[in-house]
Amino acid sequence: MESNSPRSQLLETPPPITTATAATATPKKLALIPLVFLIFFEVSGGPYGEESTVGAAGPLWAILGFLIFPFIWSIPEALITAELTAAFPGNGSFVIWADQAFGPFWGSLLGSWKFLTGVLNLASYPVLCMDYLKLVFPVFSTGLPHYVAVLVLTLMLSFLNYTGLAIVGYTAVTLGVVSLSPFVEKGVQKDWTLYFNTLFWNLNFWDSASTLAGEVEDPRRTFPKALFAAGLVTCLGYLVPLLAATGAIPLKQEDWVDGYFADLGEMIAGKWLKIWIEIGACLSVAGLYEAQLSSCVYQLLGMADLGFLPVSFGVRSRWFNTPWLGILISTIIALAGSYMDFDNIISSVNFLYCLGMLLEFASFLWLRRKLPNIKRPFRVPMGLPGLVIMCLIPSGFLVYVIVMAVATTTVYLVSAILTLLGILWYFFIKFCKSKMWVQFNNAEAQLEYQD
Repeated sequence: MESNSPRSQLLETPPPITTATAATATPKKLALIPLVFLIFFEVSGGPYGEESTVGAAGPLWAILGFLIFPFIWSIPEALITAELTAAFPGNGSFVIWADQAFGPFWGSLLGSWKFLTGVLNLASYPVLCMDYLKLVFPVFSTGLPHYVAVLVLTLMLSFLNYTGLAIVGYTAVTLGVVSLSPFVEKGVQKDWTLYFNTLFWNLNFWDSASTLAGEVEDPRRTFPKALFAAGLVTCLGYLVPLLAATGAIPLKQEDWVDGYFADLGEMIAGKWLKIWIEIGACLSVAGLYEAQLSSCVYQLLGMADLGFLPVSFGVRSRWFNTPWLGILISTIIALAGSYMDFDNIISSVNFLYCLGMLLEFASFLWLRRKLPNIKRPFRVPMGLPGLVIMCLIPSGFLVYVIVMAVATTTVYLVSAILTLLGILWYFFIKFCKSKMWVQFNNAEAQLEYQD
């Protein structure tokens, strides 16, 4: 049935400019190449960090992991993202999908999980950058210089995001080329938990860039192409350095930990290559930060457009036409997280991400059944039984990560508290709407599409 509900109109056409979202100029849309590299940095950022797979399970399993894992995890997630983003091209992305499938409560909860996942993930990047910088500048290792450097780096990267998504996109292209450029030219006991956790860490978040759909030129056509291209760049960015490094020198599996590529570079070509790889790693982290921050910020903007958040979350800067309040909130939370326990942050990110992906898979399958005839410019070429099988395989891995890879009391407790906060937030927003304390976009009705 065709509907003229406000929220449906928000998805079919860009949201009307109100006093809360008005800006002095129309934001420049993202083209294909910048979008490819933003997706690349959402997911990967290059081979930095993949060394642990060799240390955990040896070179054969590391190579097999990066060859096979994309087919059972990355490709299904990318295909689902391509279909749903083309069908629902708005910044709300996965919030729209869950809302359309199961209702606003689940849309809001998925939005909370994804946002918290994003900002907690964001918090780790300045810390990772300092881990590389301290190898060149030991003064940043500990104490006040370390904390000041994390603060300054976070603020600098957030300001770059404030200058506009088009600038961030082309910056991602430059950072991607430079960070990958250094790689152009008997086993120990296996740690399967570390192995799978590292693969998962390096090959997820394919859906994060979907929050930028409203900022992309012709998203129905551009997004599937960008996901395909980013998938190729990501897989080559992992496999080529891994194959080259494991074949260049005798293997000592126990030496393969995060940052070992820089040491290998010095062994192979000298000090200059080690420094180049360390610089590439820092630039990669900067790209990861920019891409993840963009995803968080435009998710909040999309939720404000759809009435899940007050319109103030969609306010754009008069200078750069970017959603400055979302940037400010995300930066503050990321800064707070960067001074917390890093291991628990990563594990909590993975746990919440797994919960969100299970809900996302369920939304995808239910939308195929519930709305089989809506316009899907890109459609995964399978019937519903095939799609169920496609989703069951990565869902089994998600359950494994939840039960085995991140199974600690602290992670469960933190994740439960964050989930409870997300539920309370939904009911608090409903209460605010009923009392009309703050302004919301008039998008109360459920999404309805011509069937």
